[in-house]
Amino acid sequence: MAVSDFLDGLAEAAGRLTGEGQVVRLGVTGLAQAGKTVFITALVANLLDRARMGGLRAEALGRIRAVWLQPQPDDTVPRFDYEAHLAAMTGAEPRWPDSTRAVSELRLSFRLAPSGPFGALRGERTLHLDIVDYPGEWLLDLGLMDLSFADWSRATLARIGPRPEAAGFLADLAGTDAGARLDEGRATALAAVYADYLVRARAAGWSDCTPGRFLLPGDLAGSPALTFSPLPPSEGEARRGSLGREFARRFEAYKHQVVRPFFRDHFARIDRQIVLADVLGAIDAGPRATEDMRAAMAAILAAFRPGRRGWLDALTGRRRVGRILFAATRADHLHHSQHARLTAIMAGMMRAARDRADFAGAETAAMSVAALRATVETVIRHQGTDLDCVKGRLADGRVMAFHAGDLPANPAEILDPARAGAVRWLDGDYAQMRFLPGPGNGGPGRGLPHIRLDKALEFLIGDLL
Repeated sequence: MAVSDFLDGLAEAAGRLTGEGQVVRLGVTGLAQAGKTVFITALVANLLDRARMGGLRAEALGRIRAVWLQPQPDDTVPRFDYEAHLAAMTGAEPRWPDSTRAVSELRLSFRLAPSGPFGALRGERTLHLDIVDYPGEWLLDLGLMDLSFADWSRATLARIGPRPEAAGFLADLAGTDAGARLDEGRATALAAVYADYLVRARAAGWSDCTPGRFLLPGDLAGSPALTFSPLPPSEGEARRGSLGREFARRFEAYKHQVVRPFFRDHFARIDRQIVLADVLGAIDAGPRATEDMRAAMAAILAAFRPGRRGWLDALTGRRRVGRILFAATRADHLHHSQHARLTAIMAGMMRAARDRADFAGAETAAMSVAALRATVETVIRHQGTDLDCVKGRLADGRVMAFHAGDLPANPAEILDPARAGAVRWLDGDYAQMRFLPGPGNGGPGRGLPHIRLDKALEFLIGDLL
């Protein structure tokens, strides 16, 4: 028997005796409109009622005796509003729930049949799954920790220069002298115009929009820590009392008073992680948005400390993310014949970042999923050709069949032009449509319709069940 297995057995036996059970923290993140709230809501609903979870081996083998919601253990973190989100998705007029605005948490507890060499000692065991929901925009901020204000400004201005959404900010910034004396009114105006650019950029499909708290400021709105913007380089060192010196100070305050506490209190405690991405939305927005998403997702993974959690980590309390799943969402917006191609593009986008994580000992995977299936598949005849389509309900109540365009069999046909800076796709015409949840979802004994939600959970925590 491996030493780690022996220690795990002792820990679980102790948990059984104390009634505490094993705890695993699952982080759920992604960029804007990736479907984090829908994913968590559907995951919880389908674990409480597992009629559609046959891909979860522990359920198929009858090892899961019961699952129930518990009060969350962190009294200072808002509870994920599962009931309200479920009601929105399954009500008389189903709709998508509101997006993630801050960190929230929910605890599910599993009562599991005994297994393994210590099964006879412990009997049934308990596993607590703490699901942590947090905005991907905040996670991108972890990449700022190793940057100076000058480095961040230089990289940001180079990145946003070609974007039409940045034209207003760049025009306002033109002629700004970073060495000029600080004018608080001017500083506030620059920060507001930059924040407006970030909102526009996110709506246009750009992924790397930092600082993330400018998009979701909460109670920090108007604070000095959120009152700065990138500045053009100035000759020499900015003097005391200058705009550049003050913006650099506020940038450091943002890192140490906003980003670092998030890492310490939430992110650094994650055991397993799923990163959701609206890959279809990025492809629809074009090659540059696709490349921006690839770079942003790579930056997200770089923020993790992937690797297997060894016995020394268990003793010292250090955490390592043992499994990371990259999931392309809205798979239900494509016919199932396209799902493997969507998964291949997701895997290709994360190839370099995944290789680094695999090398560090973490298990990674790519998958295409739909946490709540909003469409059915159909075939329509168009100009003498059968098209594989999906059909769903639009915001105006109409039911429409839709063909998004055939994704290429070789993901390089998407990724190479994106990395080369292409303005538009040359050989493909891709589009997407936003379908609403269909009526009649859920109900006692039914669970929620999904695509590969059970297989996603099997990869993430199947070994623990």
